Order: sequence, then C-alpha cells, then structure tokens
Amino acid sequence: MARKDRLSGNEAVSEALRQINPDVMAAFPITPSTEIPQYFSKLVANGLVDSEFIPVESEHSAMSAVIGSEAAGARSITATSSAGMALMWEELYLAASNRLPIVLTLVNRALSGPININCDHSDSMGARDAGWIQIYAENNQEVYDNLCMAYRIGEHKDVMLPVMICQDGFITSHAVENIVLNEDDEVKNFVGEYQPENFLLNSECPMAVGPYSVTNYYFEAKRAQAEALKNAKQVVLDVALEYEKITGRKYGLFEEYKMEDAEYAVVIIGSAAGTTKDAVDALRAQGKKVGLIKIRLFRPFPAEEIAKALEGVKAVALMDRTESYNDNCGPLGSEVTTALYRAKSDCLTINYVYGLGGRDVRVEDMENVYAELEKAAKDGEVKNPYRYMGVRE
Repeated sequence: MARKDRLSGNEAVSEALRQINPDVMAAFPITPSTEIPQYFSKLVANGLVDSEFIPVESEHSAMSAVIGSEAAGARSITATSSAGMALMWEELYLAASNRLPIVLTLVNRALSGPININCDHSDSMGARDAGWIQIYAENNQEVYDNLCMAYRIGEHKDVMLPVMICQDGFITSHAVENIVLNEDDEVKNFVGEYQPENFLLNSECPMAVGPYSVTNYYFEAKRAQAEALKNAKQVVLDVALEYEKITGRKYGLFEEYKMEDAEYAVVIIGSAAGTTKDAVDALRAQGKKVGLIKIRLFRPFPAEEIAKALEGVKAVALMDRTESYNDNCGPLGSEVTTALYRAKSDCLTINYVYGLGGRDVRVEDMENVYAELEKAAKDGEVKNPYRYMGVRE
C-alpha cells in the first residue's frame, strides 16, 4: 500500500535508491546535487542498503568508476550538477557508446560563467547529443517516479543505454513537497534484479569493453546506438504503463494540459510547467483557449507525437531554459520547429529563452506569453521569433 511523505527532490531520489538498492554508487559532491550522495552514503553506513559507495576525487572519476562497475555487471548510479556534468563530458560518450545502462541523477544548474549555483538547463542540454536517454521532472513526485522507472528503461534488451533523470536545482531538489511513495516490495519487484547478458566478470564469455574501433566498424556501431535510442521511446511508454498499474500514476512521452481545444500553447520542460498550468487555469477562466505541453522525454525526442498534439493550434511558444548562442533558436525550439515543419504545420512559433541562472518565472510572465501568441495569430506573422523573457535589456 502506498504511503505519503514530505520530501525534497533530493530526498525523493535517496528514497527511491534505498528501495532500488543499486550495486554501486560513485559520486563527488557539487551543489545542488550534493545531498544525494550524502543521503545515500548514510544509507550505506547504516546498513539500509548493501550497495558499494565509492567516494572519488572528481566527477570525471565518478563517471569512470560507474562505467567500470556497470561493465563488470553491477547496477550503477551517480549524481551531479552543472560543472560536474561538464567534467564528465568525455565519459558520458563512453557510457553511451559502450551501451551501459548507468543511471545519472542530474540536478540541473547553470554552467559558469559567471559562477551561478541556481537552475537552468545548460548542463543537460549541452549533453543532449551524448547518446543518453533524458527524462525531466516537473516536481518531486515525478523525480521519484522517474527514478523508479529508469533502470527498467535503460536495461531493456532493445535499449541498453544510460539514463539521465533530470530535476531543477533548488526549485525541486531542495523544496519540500507532499509525495506518494511506493512500498519497498513494490519497487523491488518492479525494478527486478539486473541480469546483464554480457559483462566483464562473466568467465564463460570473455569480452573487451571500449576497444579501438577502426573505420570499418565505427559507423555501424553509432548506427546501432541510434537505433537503440529510437527503441527507447516505446520502452518508456511500456514501462510507464506497467508503473501505472501498480501506482495509478500515469506517464507518457509528454503531458498535455487542457490541449483538447487549445488555440495557443506553450511547450516547456521542468518545474516552470507548474507555473504555466496556473496561468492556463487563470486564462481558461477568462474564456481563453490555451493549453500546455510539458516535455518529459527529451531524448529520444518525440517529434511526430508533439506535432500531432499541436494540430489545430494557431501559435505556440517554445520555452528554452538555456541559450544556444546561435541567434536563431534554443534546443527545444529547434526540435519542435523541425517537428512542425516535417508535419507541414502552419502553426506560428515563438522561441523564448527564460529563467537563466534561476531567474523567477511568474504566472503573469506566462500569461504575457499567451497574450503575445494571441497577438501573433491575429497579425498572421511573428516579427521576432527568438526572444528573451524576464531579462533587463
């Protein structure tokens, strides 16, 4: 039977990890993810899990360690943020290319400089093409649930790829919310035991990990990796359906909020979706046909599904909590615009950069976005398709 508790996002991660009981965690502290290895190391010390906790000298070493342990056949995890993710860069690609279903709990934080410890998505978006599955959470409940599903997704035989579970720094990681926790046996039975087909310690089948790949093989290896990432989309849906049966909580590739008859929509990632829902409710009370699409799965990107969800929408705002420095679009803006183009949609688009370095996002900010969408639809054009929200110019 489910039980209720009040937990921060970092505590929710720790609780999920206690129930999953992974074989190995290697980590190096960095704000605002420091609490995750701190809480987990306490679980290890108190005998509440039988995991091996490896304190290392850097984030590069943390990812190196879990690559080694996962390759040896041990279910492994690490946690980081911001510059810690940047220091892992080389190893992120190795984890994905070697098809190792490691889980990384990433607490999103702005990359320097200038130095900032608050939330934006520059760290995870910078790694979006490293070959990892990326799943984002709006709130603490989703952080917990996403982590409970992560290993089932990454370890699936048609996938075998690492999974990045993302949450917004401080906004969810340190804020306390009421959440519903599964019983320990439910999580244990749902996740199951890790049974890798190929691993270094399998004496019956000797193997090498990370060998040099000559021209004759490299291209095919990357193509196979891309196919596995594509397979992850259906696996995410299948695992979510199983999870719904034991919890009653439903997850998809993205969430549609009041999109049934929406003429103006926002597509957004992370905690600001909650603020946007309040704006949608307020505008709906005024008779405005507005809606929201909250991205959960960013890699692989559900392009066809997003384009279909936006059918009938006159104008859409694409909200990026990072800057791509191309004077054209952000990562989410690029993905959705491409999806709409391929679907031959005539929907107008405005791409906003918002919330950098933890800048507040208010309900009235999002109401203004919807007002600008309505104006663009009436004008029949968008004069400034790449904009900034909430910045002092």
